[in-house]
Amino acid sequence: MNTYASDDGRIYLMRFFPPSINKIYSDFKLFIDRLRGYRKLKALFRERNGYELNLDNPRSFNEKIVWKKLYDRNRLLTVTTDKYEVRAYLKNLLGDEEANKIIVPVYYVTSDPRKIPFSDLPDRFVIKPNHGSRMHIIHKGDKPVYKEYIKRKCKEWLRTNYGFYHYEWAYRNIKRKIILEKLLETRDGSLPLDYKFYCFNSKCCLIRVSDNRFDSGNNSAYFDIEWNMLPVINPGYKSVNIGFKKPENLKYLINLAEKISSEFDAVRVDFYYCDGRVFFGELTHYDGSGLARFEPESFDFELGSYWSLSSKHL
Repeated sequence: MNTYASDDGRIYLMRFFPPSINKIYSDFKLFIDRLRGYRKLKALFRERNGYELNLDNPRSFNEKIVWKKLYDRNRLLTVTTDKYEVRAYLKNLLGDEEANKIIVPVYYVTSDPRKIPFSDLPDRFVIKPNHGSRMHIIHKGDKPVYKEYIKRKCKEWLRTNYGFYHYEWAYRNIKRKIILEKLLETRDGSLPLDYKFYCFNSKCCLIRVSDNRFDSGNNSAYFDIEWNMLPVINPGYKSVNIGFKKPENLKYLINLAEKISSEFDAVRVDFYYCDGRVFFGELTHYDGSGLARFEPESFDFELGSYWSLSSKHL
């Protein structure tokens, strides 16, 4: 789903300008939007979520996500949004031994795609940037490695100012890199399930499970912490329980998610579950950018009730 479709043309053009120009432009745009009372943002929020955005007294989950984008300036948001630096954060929080058990192995990291050592890579790998979402290449070893295409895409990603036009502050100061990491697969060759734990003040309150994690048309379902499926959907996405089984180590996953979330008033902790083994996915601070509509609408406000906003980073 495109969050800000009207900005797509400008986002593409800004790829050809240096980061300093991008930052000046985005700061100016944010300043003008603030003076105008975030009119476009409020109109888009109403279009996507079906009700008026209240930034003075945010109550729903989506309202609080938007409030966080605009006002929370906790430096750890940038550290943990960075898909590479978050590894050091996990080691500091959990200790090297525990963190290394869940961190996906990395083959190479670079800010210069020309230096990617293709001849040293295994047959199967994933390439992605550290500063955005929905940007990746999966190589399963079933076709040649198209080196020039990969380098061209990586350069494009590095020029992409992810979050600049979405008000997603945490992405703004990430030093952009390309990560080449292990492709996680189950024994039958499929991609592992993606478990998303919604945590508020170090307490997990909701779990979302998805398959086809690199596919925008994935299947997903919401569960409470006792693994009861909830009658909740996000319009525009498939939301069907296709047989998502309760993990044998669900309590461990919940405890681990709560531990990892301990520095934040609200965050989504993502894991991959691969043949009984747990791998850390990412920390998501701006779930759906605050524009992922829930049905019923009341669930949006119920989920928001678990979140006590912190103003200490204003």
